[in-house]
Amino acid sequence: MDFEVIDEDLVRRLVEGQFPQWRGLAVRRFASGGTVNAVYRLGADMVVRLPLREGGAQDVVMEREWLPRLAPLLPTAVPEVLGAGEPAEGFPWAWSVYRWLEGENPVAGALEEPGPLAEDLARFVAGMREVSLSGAPAAYRGGPVGTLDAATRAAIEELRGIPEEGVDCDAVTALWEETLRAPEWDGPPVWLHADLMPGNLLVRDGRLASVIDFGCMGVGDPACDLFPAWNLLPPDAREVFRKHLGVDDATWVRGRGRTLSQALLALPYYRRGNPAMADNARHVIRAVLGA
Repeated sequence: MDFEVIDEDLVRRLVEGQFPQWRGLAVRRFASGGTVNAVYRLGADMVVRLPLREGGAQDVVMEREWLPRLAPLLPTAVPEVLGAGEPAEGFPWAWSVYRWLEGENPVAGALEEPGPLAEDLARFVAGMREVSLSGAPAAYRGGPVGTLDAATRAAIEELRGIPEEGVDCDAVTALWEETLRAPEWDGPPVWLHADLMPGNLLVRDGRLASVIDFGCMGVGDPACDLFPAWNLLPPDAREVFRKHLGVDDATWVRGRGRTLSQALLALPYYRRGNPAMADNARHVIRAVLGA
């Protein structure tokens, strides 16, 4: 189930009905490449996020439960929930008001000095891994790599039928099969953000300022948080990221394969409707094949 009709008037009515202290603040849509939530600025210092589909509604509840517990344990700023909105005005799901976080989404291929950002990203990932909060959910994408096999192979075959994308499907198949041969993680599951896409990172002056959108968080294979190595960082900075995390060969291969799998699924799905997501998927495929 999707909810298509979200506009400024609906957001204003939801806020005024449930948070009268913010009545009269300006509401304006914030352009975002995300596909799960609609995002609106509320005044100068807040942001409203509303799920666009039923599958994203549970993410809202999970963030409310875990973000306040994670925030003091992490080296990087994360979203702060200021208001827990409930269904009303015809909108069927929970929604939230967050404190606004300043920064820009980084763009792969346009980083002037990526080394310090790579160190910051490694520090954040390491901080997540060190979290010891009990009762964590299993992370989305956090299970064995083999669970991605059927969908990944189907995406490769779909891309064979889109020759204008120029994907070397034989080469990506070989890399995917190398991923499947890598030893699985045999340690305890670790805390993960599990969706470290450029759109979920905010940078200021070339440094990581905050990490947002924790809807996929949970525990699982540490390879799941290696995505920035290929979806954002150039080769030299990729090695900085790996060195600071101390990643072993098997985990590195699984991380590369997981990142590739996500890109292979995203490209045919987003190529017509979401240029930012499609362009990043193309970047990942090029980066992985060149690695």
